[in-house]
Amino acid sequence: MNLDTVLWLVQDGISNGAIYALLALALLLVFAVTRVIFVPQGEFIAYAALSLTMLQAGQLPGTVYVLVGGGLLAAAYEIAAALRARAGARLPRVLAFYVLLPAAIAVLAWWAAPRKFDLWVQALIVLGLVVPLGPILYRIAYQPLANASVVVLFIVSMAVHYALTGLGLLFFGGEGLRSAAFSDAQFKLGVVNVTAQSVLVVLASVLVMLALWLFFTRSLYGKALRATAVNRVGARLVGIPAELSGSLSFLLAAFIGAVSGVLVAPIATIYYDTGFLIGLKGFVGAILGGMASYPLAALGALAVGLLESFSSFWASAFKETIVFTAIIPVLVWRSLTSRHVEDEEE
Repeated sequence: MNLDTVLWLVQDGISNGAIYALLALALLLVFAVTRVIFVPQGEFIAYAALSLTMLQAGQLPGTVYVLVGGGLLAAAYEIAAALRARAGARLPRVLAFYVLLPAAIAVLAWWAAPRKFDLWVQALIVLGLVVPLGPILYRIAYQPLANASVVVLFIVSMAVHYALTGLGLLFFGGEGLRSAAFSDAQFKLGVVNVTAQSVLVVLASVLVMLALWLFFTRSLYGKALRATAVNRVGARLVGIPAELSGSLSFLLAAFIGAVSGVLVAPIATIYYDTGFLIGLKGFVGAILGGMASYPLAALGALAVGLLESFSSFWASAFKETIVFTAIIPVLVWRSLTSRHVEDEEE
């Protein structure tokens, strides 16, 4: 291995690690706020990437049907809850968020698909299709079981993952798709040709992380999420609704997943089930970071990207095995150094 190969592998590892870092932050955020190990995080990536590719082909993405159908189901849940609580004043807000908003986005996508707008416009439409899926999923699958154990919530996550994967196969088919790049430009960095798409991936990831930092440190909702992550019972006692915290955390997770899908669509062929493997590597990064610190989770994800890149050169047939085996020493160390405390009943 010469220096040119090392630089090329580092570039590839940083590009992949930037995506994994975003996913690690999303997984850590959802787990800290709701105790949910959010297995379906990768489905947001696959749905966004495949939707973008279909829009470029002038076709209506299947995400439209998932969004509208999920919104109607979530609205039915909310309407039933409002009627039981005799809170009819909530109905207009419920209908606006779960019915009218998804329908408006679906109509926009239906109108824009055959017109093949600029790639940046299509990316914004994809964000509109995928991001609302986060709160919708939370309302349907997780909010009714918010006080369940971590094991039960993990089982629910697996069920949601399989449901979304099946819907992805139904609406997108089994063939892999890849979108056009946002830019075909290349830059010379020493002996390495760096593509504009790779630079865009890293810059977008850094900007999203910076935006998240500003959100958590400067905004009222961000501080509410931090309070919920530190102490859920205490947050409720000071008036922070658990439902709002959960819905907002899933909204941010869906946004991160959608951005990641848009970024990865031009650099990899995406299948309906590809998102699971990508999300799993983000989870490995979060584990390497200790599942407690956002900066450490980002660094752990970057390490996963570099490890994957060099493993693909040295032993390409075993690169996945090498990446997932890396968490075993971390888990063993944490098991030996942590105190095991039974969950208290709330």
